This record gives sequence, C-alpha cells and structure tokens, in this order.
Amino acid sequence: MINIKTDREVKMNAKKLAQELGLSLSDVINASLRNFIRTREVRVSAVPHMTAELEKLLGSVEKDIHSKKNISRGFNKESEAINYLERL
Repeated sequence: MINIKTDREVKMNAKKLAQELGLSLSDVINASLRNFIRTREVRVSAVPHMTAELEKLLGSVEKDIHSKKNISRGFNKESEAINYLERL
C-alpha cells in the first residue's frame, strides 16, 4: 500500500477519467509505476505533447500542403489577408 498526498480535485478528476476508461485509480497508478520501472524515466514537461488526434489532423494538413490543396497564398500585410478573406 502506498499513501500519497494530492489535491482533492486532482484525485476526483483522475478517478472519474479512470472510471470512464473502465479502470480504477489503482489500475492507473500501478500502470504508471510499471511504466516507470520498464522505461526508467519520468517525463515532466512544460511543453504540451501532441495527442494522437492532433497528429492525425496535422498529417492531413501536410498531405494538403504536398498536394497543394486547401492552401491560400502568403500575405505580407494584415490588410491583404483580410481583403482576401472578405472576397471568399
């Protein structure tokens, strides 16, 4: 048994999300500890990591860029961009 201190709101949000995924909070913590043991690393970052959904979206954007679809021209001034958008 491990006792930890955490904010009540953090615990409740984590517990709710775990339940939505069909897991207990204990399952989530144990999986995190097993991952720590396996990888021997803990990631702490102020920079957000991309989600799978964002990676998928960016993949479709990159595909459009390569095929030159759904792309507007570049603008040097804000007013040029506004005029372009107003004409659409």
